[in-house]
Amino acid sequence: MPDWVLTRRRAIGDNVRAARLARKLTQEKLGDLTGLDRKTINRIEQGAHATLVDHLILIADTLGIPLADLVR
Repeated sequence: MPDWVLTRRRAIGDNVRAARLARKLTQEKLGDLTGLDRKTINRIEQGAHATLVDHLILIADTLGIPLADLVR
């Protein structure tokens, strides 16, 4: 994978983390609310693995923010 893709993936993870923390949610609580497990939330935030758009949609909806805010 090109470096710029990995950098962008980490930036998306940073946006997810910032939005989650702004709402004072743990990874576990966000996982419960979205139906995803804590490990999946962690992997998204770390940019460790490619994530599904469906997962980002679930997260954005749960956090009450537009999907675009996570991927900018």
